[in-house]
Amino acid sequence: MNNPPSVRVALDAMGGDFAPSETVAGGVAAAGKGVEVFLVGDPNQIKEELDRYKVDDLPIVVVPSSGVIEEGESPIQALKEKPQASILVSAGLIKGGKADALVSMGSTGATMAAAIFAFGLMDGIDRPALGGPIIGLSPKMVVLDVGSNLDCRPSQMVKFGALGAAFSKSYFGISNPRVALLSVGAEEGKGNRQTKETYQLLKESGLNFQGNIEGHDLVGESSDVVVCDGFVGNVVMKLSEGIGYALSRHLDSKLKASLKSDVAQNVVNDIYNMLNSVENTGGGPLFGINGIAVVGHGRAHATSVERAILTARYCVQAGLLQSMSNELKQLKEESIQS
Repeated sequence: MNNPPSVRVALDAMGGDFAPSETVAGGVAAAGKGVEVFLVGDPNQIKEELDRYKVDDLPIVVVPSSGVIEEGESPIQALKEKPQASILVSAGLIKGGKADALVSMGSTGATMAAAIFAFGLMDGIDRPALGGPIIGLSPKMVVLDVGSNLDCRPSQMVKFGALGAAFSKSYFGISNPRVALLSVGAEEGKGNRQTKETYQLLKESGLNFQGNIEGHDLVGESSDVVVCDGFVGNVVMKLSEGIGYALSRHLDSKLKASLKSDVAQNVVNDIYNMLNSVENTGGGPLFGINGIAVVGHGRAHATSVERAILTARYCVQAGLLQSMSNELKQLKEESIQS
């Protein structure tokens, strides 16, 4: 047996389009890198998948659950009707102190609801936010929200900025992250009512606010943290991913006609990865909850699942929770003083 792992991750093995085959495979790979992985789900299905690998010396524990909350189900209603669903049992492991972080490729809404139920929200936070680096050409730019809050109040968006700054400090080691607001123009007066009001609050927040940026600024190093509501952020993320898929397919046949097959494939893969940052990290953390939860794509395969688990491990090791708590406390103090 290897040395005892320092981080324990509860993986919702039944969440995602290709579960449990791809989730179990990703869990096995992460366990091989020193993470203790709890595979939560139907024990028979999980065992069938584990039998494909040599896992006797790996830190893997199978935790039985019953039921899966599917995309399209009402998360709150489903949590009531399926109390032993894999995502709830996974979150319960963290609440009970048996695991340090949660990873799921399943329903984002269900993961959010389970995380709120099990961990609770940080002081001053109404709802958790989903975010992180979403464009590979800007690998250290944190964008939030990217889909968990579609209608946001300006005060809520300022807290996104604080949470993003905390992540930037903990995860990337940036001492004073530059915070920007995504709008339709760089000038202060540009944008709709929501962005104009948010702009004023960010100016007074005590954050290192740089002002507005436009969509083309998302590619580059203009800012470290970009604030937007979940509607805009989700559109931006999926547009980038869609361009990555389409462009890589478009170039595949053209490049292979003039380059060696392996060279062409490397170029195509590089383009795809640059526009699909989530593929490299496996997923993004939920911001604003009193626990570490990483949410990945439903279509994730084993490599992405493994990366999501490793991202969760790093968030734990980097002290992300304490950093976020400190940033919110400072934001509150700045607000009182102003």
